[in-house]
Amino acid sequence: MATYREDLKGRYAALGVVILLVLGSLLVRLWSMQVLSGAEFSAMADDNRVRELNVDAPRGRILDRNGTPLVENRPALAVCVAPSAKDDEDLLYRLSTLLDIPVSEIEERVSSKRQEALAPRVVAVDVSAQVVAYLSEHEAEYPGVEIQTLAVRTHPKGTLAAHVLGYTGEVSEEQLKLPEFEGYALGDVVGKTGAEIQFESVLQGDKGYRRIEVDAAGRARRLIEEAEPIPGSDVVLTIDADVQAVAEQALVRALEEAHDDEFPDAAAGAAVALDVKTGDVLAMASYPTYDPELFLGGIAEADWEALNAKDSEYPLTNRAIMAQYPTASTMKAFTGLAGLEYGVSREWAQYYCPGKWTEMGEQWPKWCWDHGGHGTISFHDGIVESCDTVFYEIGYEFYKQGDEKLQKMFREFGFGSDTGIDLPGEVNGRVPDAQWKLEFNENYPEYQKWLPGDTVNIAIGQGDLLATPLQVAAGYAGIANGGKIVRPHVLKEVLDSSGEPVRVYEPETAAEPQVSDANLAIMRRALVDVTEEGTGESAFRGFGATVAGKTGTAQVTGKDDFAWFAAFAPADDPQYAVAVVVEQGGHGGAIAGPAAREILASLLGLPVEHVQAVDISR
Repeated sequence: MATYREDLKGRYAALGVVILLVLGSLLVRLWSMQVLSGAEFSAMADDNRVRELNVDAPRGRILDRNGTPLVENRPALAVCVAPSAKDDEDLLYRLSTLLDIPVSEIEERVSSKRQEALAPRVVAVDVSAQVVAYLSEHEAEYPGVEIQTLAVRTHPKGTLAAHVLGYTGEVSEEQLKLPEFEGYALGDVVGKTGAEIQFESVLQGDKGYRRIEVDAAGRARRLIEEAEPIPGSDVVLTIDADVQAVAEQALVRALEEAHDDEFPDAAAGAAVALDVKTGDVLAMASYPTYDPELFLGGIAEADWEALNAKDSEYPLTNRAIMAQYPTASTMKAFTGLAGLEYGVSREWAQYYCPGKWTEMGEQWPKWCWDHGGHGTISFHDGIVESCDTVFYEIGYEFYKQGDEKLQKMFREFGFGSDTGIDLPGEVNGRVPDAQWKLEFNENYPEYQKWLPGDTVNIAIGQGDLLATPLQVAAGYAGIANGGKIVRPHVLKEVLDSSGEPVRVYEPETAAEPQVSDANLAIMRRALVDVTEEGTGESAFRGFGATVAGKTGTAQVTGKDDFAWFAAFAPADDPQYAVAVVVEQGGHGGAIAGPAAREILASLLGLPVEHVQAVDISR
């Protein structure tokens, strides 16, 4: 029988084996952690004591064609708050009082999940020196609040070309889903509209970074490593700042003139100026306008509501490319070209205008703008005097032929589809035809049939025909340029850090309508006579250069007439095309014509002077 001592020996042996196993397991674990996973755990330790912060790159500047800065960067003082302060109601209230910002707005910005977890949230940009001094003196009373210097966008020319330039803001979650925003992170500032978003890929530079060592409380101890950001490239636009300023001022004066002519509801409009040979957009004005700097640091809710209020006329809309209008008599140039090209009319073909036109039947009468009638009038003079009856006749003949050649000509000149300009938001306009009407009235069978009046209406730029001011300008540029339409564009070139071009825009042909040189020459002669003896004569009297142009007065249901003028000059060697529209402005020759004159004068180096034109026709 085993003794008690012998029993203990067995137990000690078992315990020894257990201890050896435990120690062995610990040794294996230590070996695994220190040898096999040493680098991984070292990195985790570093992550606990090292923070990497992104350093935003300055965005590239936006310049006009002459190198004048339109958008650049400037340092601005900003109040930033640590995200940990979001629950400190007393702190948020005191900041609200100091900054004159609602508590809810500060709380929303501080609670934002759109930045790095530890990054301070910007709650106010461009704060005054007094606010900075106060926060510095009372630092202990504002824990987690600091002043940072940020690079923000500035517009040396104020609101000039705001719709072309656009504004910036924090990247949205929707944008982050797009392939062109791969590599961006929440909190990054990106373009939102206009050239800022169109040329985002070159304006946005490459971020830098700073790696810092922090203590247990997260306070910075020392800089470990840093890489400087690479600024974005500068973008040079085709816009001429001086011409742009004239275009914007001309629109304002046109609206004032409309008010004096008893059109009190005139409150909006647009103007476009193109180089007919290159497609360069030299000016693109839209009224009302807005201040892009409202969006610095995030736009205030009250400002956003004001910009989108029903009575605001929607100043964020670039009417030159985003609004579509009936073109009125400016379309007669293209109807006339269709008539000439397809043998429906001739330069000196004779028509009779009694004022009231009843060729479609007494139950569907249509009126010329001159209710007294023009009497016997030629095709040429029908353009000069903007006689509606001449174009009713041409439109009616196209309807009877039944092959929609009129719509075909409109489309060849770019109507009904976007021009492809390098700006976001362009709309197509509309060239209606039988198929469109059938589909549009899918639920109203009684309205599906294409009628004679439909073709007659679009022949004078009315009915369901719609176009943008840019499309009209491009169409007239095509007439001026021998039947070739060069695609409108706003990019001239992209510059590298040394100011050398790394990308230069090459003009491209957008359309080449099937119109003979002879018929284009007929139309150009008629358009010159419009400004020398016709409906545009009073707007261009004594101008100093020969202008080919056309007035237009669009009828819009429930509103006053919209005023149009489209032109190109010099007529004998065309360089520039212009289109102007003034919503509810009245007569084209009286209101839009003088504005077009001012823009063309600026382009041609002539004295820019406002003239009072006579209310006459369409």
